[in-house]
Amino acid sequence: MLSKSAARAFFLIGTIAFSGIFLWLTIDTIKRVPAQTKEENLTPQVVHGKRLWEQNNCMGCHTILGEGAYYAPELTKVYDRRGPAFIEAMLRDPEALFPGQRRMVQYDFTDEEIQALVAFLKWIGEMDLNGFPPEPSLLPVAVPQSTSGEVVAAIKRPKVYNQLCIACHSLGGQGGTVGPPLDGVGSRRDYDHLVKWLTNPQQMKPGTLMPKLPLSPADIAELASFLSQLKQGNRPAAEGNKG
Repeated sequence: MLSKSAARAFFLIGTIAFSGIFLWLTIDTIKRVPAQTKEENLTPQVVHGKRLWEQNNCMGCHTILGEGAYYAPELTKVYDRRGPAFIEAMLRDPEALFPGQRRMVQYDFTDEEIQALVAFLKWIGEMDLNGFPPEPSLLPVAVPQSTSGEVVAAIKRPKVYNQLCIACHSLGGQGGTVGPPLDGVGSRRDYDHLVKWLTNPQQMKPGTLMPKLPLSPADIAELASFLSQLKQGNRPAAEGNKG
């Protein structure tokens, strides 16, 4: 057994040594913060967005960087997951994107404020958070079949589909329930019809719940091409596709 003096010395030396290690790790962490948070991208617009985030108590419903409430979706990687077009549309008119479904407050942000919030969420999403939060795992996409039943080739799911369409529509059992499932939609609607529908749903069907989405002509063409290939009887590919 240790004597009192030896035990006292062991305690003091251990305390000082581990305090020094803790201090060194703290300093090392602080030094890493500017690089991991991409401090060089912290523009006045991003700062404005952060202030809007705090002033409107967004963390009262949302979680960001592991802090906040769990009433609404986690937003640390929302810029990468949904994209700027979805974020802008959601901030401008939440009810239009999710008729009768969402309870997000209509804040009546100006265009300048919306762009500031988008810039803030983009900055947050670009941080090096050591793998937090994990990448969402999307289910396998549908693939066309030959007449013999063999898989021909996998259809690449467009990124814009994962950012916008999946919020309301399901495919292969994954996605929202506001709109109808899109399995086999290519057997019901051809490319030209889908282009017209995506360009202006209200013109095609007045009163439809689907809003006019912020899609570019290239987005519309890519989505119409993808959806028109989703035929009845398609089966999942062997591997999933991450958006």
